Amino acid sequence: MMSEAVIPAAVDDPTGRSGASDATDGTVEPLPLTGERTVPGIAEENYWFRRHEIAYARLLGHCAGKTVLEAGSGEGYGADMIAGVATKVTGVDYDAGAVEHVRARYPRVEMIQGNLAALPLDDASVDVVVNFQVIEHLWDQGQFLLECLRVLRPGGKLLISTPNRITFSPGRDTPLNPFHTRELNAAELTELLVEAGFEVAEMIGVHHGPGLRALDAKHGGSFIDAQIERALAGEPWPAELTADVAAVTIDDFVLIADDIDASLDLVAIAVKP
Repeated sequence: MMSEAVIPAAVDDPTGRSGASDATDGTVEPLPLTGERTVPGIAEENYWFRRHEIAYARLLGHCAGKTVLEAGSGEGYGADMIAGVATKVTGVDYDAGAVEHVRARYPRVEMIQGNLAALPLDDASVDVVVNFQVIEHLWDQGQFLLECLRVLRPGGKLLISTPNRITFSPGRDTPLNPFHTRELNAAELTELLVEAGFEVAEMIGVHHGPGLRALDAKHGGSFIDAQIERALAGEPWPAELTADVAAVTIDDFVLIADDIDASLDLVAIAVKP
């Protein structure tokens, strides 16, 4: 299943790994694509993977030389990116399989199995908390943010991203993605952060760049809808669509503060006073 789409991808392998190539030496099996998280190395998933990856790439500088917690580390590729610049990276995830996978595949990351509403870390023990594409999955978002505030040192940063409710589930009171509990718009995310005690230093949005806008036009007005339509059909994807999806890179997305309500995903930098 496509991690941030709403339906299963049409892949030949019933495990969801058609077209996958594990980037390790073959000793670590890739995590199955369940729909709850994105994983690298799957052609049909690549658009969503790159759309998540850009937040790590563009905000990586905030983690340089810092002690970092990734709350909800999933497959672990992002925590490993952070480990390339941080002094220490700890990942917390509730899923035992994901925890074991990260320990095996990304040994630079210290993994702990735990509940994000009760983070298993000491008060004021980290400089940065990273939480990308996770808060929309949580039942008690306010409690989670209070926990982030608790474990951060004064002046520490929370880096957070989430789908923009306005564009992701337009006109709906409930999320399209069955794994999402509550989606947020920019004002709602800001309100949650402020209520938890954070100062919102920056709120920016992920948008399609020129290449993806061209693919929107090529595929009937919406590149995203073209992928969802093929996945709903339950058939192998057309070669041209698969090639277009597989060719997407993080440079096809842009992060800007303008027109925030039209963004695909929200990216916030919040500071503990």
